[in-house]
Amino acid sequence: MGKDHHHVHKVSAAALLVTLGIIFGDIGTSPLYVLKAIVGEGNIINSDTILGGLSCIFWTLTLQTTVKYVILTLRADNKGEGGIFALYALVKKAKIKWLMFPAIIGGSALLADGFITPPISIASAIEGLRTVNPNIHTIPIVIIILFALFAIQQFGTKFIGKFFGPVMLIWFVMLAILGMMQITTNMDVLAAINPYYAYQLLALHPEGFVVLSAVFLCTTGAEALYSDLGHCGRKNIRITWFFVKATLLLNYFGQGAWLIAHQGEKLTVNPFYSIMPEWFVPAGIAIATMAAVVASQALISGSFTLINEAIRLNFWPKVKIKYPTDLKGQLYIPSINWILLAGCIGIVLYFRESAGMEGAYGLAIVLTMLMTTTLLTYYMIIKRYNRIFVGTCLLIYLTIESSFLIANLHKFIHGGWITLLIAIVLISIMLVWYYARKIRNRYVEFVKLADHLPILEDLSRDLSVPKYATHLVYLTSADNREEIESKIIYSIMQKQPKRADIYWFVHVDVVDEPYRMEYKVCEFIHDDVIRIDFRLGFRVAPKINLMFRKVVEDMVKNKEVDITSRYKSLNKNNIIGDFRFIVIEKFVSFENDLPFYEKLVLDIYAVLKHMSLSEAKAFGLDTSSVTVETVPLIIAPPKAINLKRIMDPPPPAE
Repeated sequence: MGKDHHHVHKVSAAALLVTLGIIFGDIGTSPLYVLKAIVGEGNIINSDTILGGLSCIFWTLTLQTTVKYVILTLRADNKGEGGIFALYALVKKAKIKWLMFPAIIGGSALLADGFITPPISIASAIEGLRTVNPNIHTIPIVIIILFALFAIQQFGTKFIGKFFGPVMLIWFVMLAILGMMQITTNMDVLAAINPYYAYQLLALHPEGFVVLSAVFLCTTGAEALYSDLGHCGRKNIRITWFFVKATLLLNYFGQGAWLIAHQGEKLTVNPFYSIMPEWFVPAGIAIATMAAVVASQALISGSFTLINEAIRLNFWPKVKIKYPTDLKGQLYIPSINWILLAGCIGIVLYFRESAGMEGAYGLAIVLTMLMTTTLLTYYMIIKRYNRIFVGTCLLIYLTIESSFLIANLHKFIHGGWITLLIAIVLISIMLVWYYARKIRNRYVEFVKLADHLPILEDLSRDLSVPKYATHLVYLTSADNREEIESKIIYSIMQKQPKRADIYWFVHVDVVDEPYRMEYKVCEFIHDDVIRIDFRLGFRVAPKINLMFRKVVEDMVKNKEVDITSRYKSLNKNNIIGDFRFIVIEKFVSFENDLPFYEKLVLDIYAVLKHMSLSEAKAFGLDTSSVTVETVPLIIAPPKAINLKRIMDPPPPAE
């Protein structure tokens, strides 16, 4: 199956170029703002802070990005796919219920990060225009670029995607050349590779932990790197990373050399643009802007993928998903796209400057990294890694990421509360959706299908009942094929008895592998009662209408079923019978007497359900042949009603 879905990615020059464009946009644009954030705009440049900051950057990129993500986490691929939900799908097999919490928290924090990455990347690039014209208003330019970027999502990114690789190649080569030009003026800056400088900064510098929160910005794209694993493959990412890491470090150290040359002065400019020759600045701004757009695009696409996976894992309401191109894995979710745009514009208008965004950036993403560490630990335990190795990794990365979390906590009052608030809202939606479905499913009544087969057979042949459809198709949630919801039996036999020539029951099972597409047919009564079970991966769109049609075609080809209409006039001319889908929508009955917590969860669920897609649209059914029936769901029957009958007195005797 892996080869069918291109999970085996060959290493080639073209593949490496694509990897540069898709994977490294977020982490690759960090030099735009990291050193500026470490010093702080308007602060005095101090060489100890610069050397300590560079040392922290070097070891963060080595331990956090290279060892944890590129070497360790990329091994945890789910049939070639990565990301926190793909990792959760792998460890879910351990049957440890609470593991859904790190998955939901991590996924929500990563989505919240999507509200600030495009603004900070694009604003940092556009603010370079101030080196040419100090009085230029950058906010309108940033908003126009953001609007254009989100507006083109509906058309797919197949066309502009071809330019991502070359743009990022030019960007990384530019980073390396600019960095080397400055390093040659002060080779002593390379001494920062010594971890002693990092220790000195964190242990002795009074503002050490504040600096560490700025250092963290150099690795924020590592989580996105893992999420995009399925697009390029592990080998291509690993090979490309060592080129990317070298160019990033050269640029960071080059900016450091320039800053040390200006120690004692106040920082009033972005060192990223200051290391450029004056004649190159306009071209540098243009390249930086294109790189920022690529970084933002990768994060937007990643957000769509994340929501798609959340829907399949029953963590998110069903929303409209479009497939604008034939590229594998490319999708477009209108609701998420416009919510992200509104959020990004709100961030720009609130903070106004990239310096303000730096103060809020990173607090949410460090939570995702901690959650990934938790799930990765369980993955290594399931895969029987050496216990000492697993324990050592857990200790090292909990220490590193907890330090980053503590360092980032001061950002809460400087705007970090915004991304945390967004993350909390997203976490609440996911938890409500998950638990409401659990509560509802707990009370769905199932009956043995075998007990009702004789009645179904009789009804199918009862000419006194008007024929409802030649083929009647019900979607069932019963995992056990020997069972069926009592509401379906009620719909067929009592809610306007529905005679059909063939009754079909269709069940969709979302499995932990990303791209599995299988089905199984069980014939209870030949040419009368048939059940189809689809087993679909969590990244497969459930286009049940098309899939069902394909299954029926295969069965006809194998002479397992006759779908010709059984109306005499149509049968004589070999006309295919009509198919009608019945979708049963359950609503919570007013008659329920529920505990406060469950009532609150179900009330919020009802609001979310109202805003989401109907079951028919979510399963890709042809709306012209679908009937939706609503039935009350009695979850907790009310207490007995003590109603007393009053008898009329008997008439007097005559």
